[in-house]
Amino acid sequence: MSGPRLSTDEIAAHLGVTKDTVYAWIADKGMPAHKIGRLWKCQASEVDDWVRTGAAASDAQHPHQDGDPYPERAHRKKDGQ
Repeated sequence: MSGPRLSTDEIAAHLGVTKDTVYAWIADKGMPAHKIGRLWKCQASEVDDWVRTGAAASDAQHPHQDGDPYPERAHRKKDGQ
């Protein structure tokens, strides 16, 4: 199945959650998403399958994510920016 890739705003509306929740699920729970440039994009069918498996409620982490969808922000916090 393929379809258009949705922005985090669009996938948040699709799921009825906030954009912050989408970012947290990408970082902490391995929600299927692809970074294209600076933007995260999600395929609705992949996300729907992920939700059906119960992954949104699990404690599993995605093996390819370091846990932060914005690792470039970490240094700002440390530097006081």
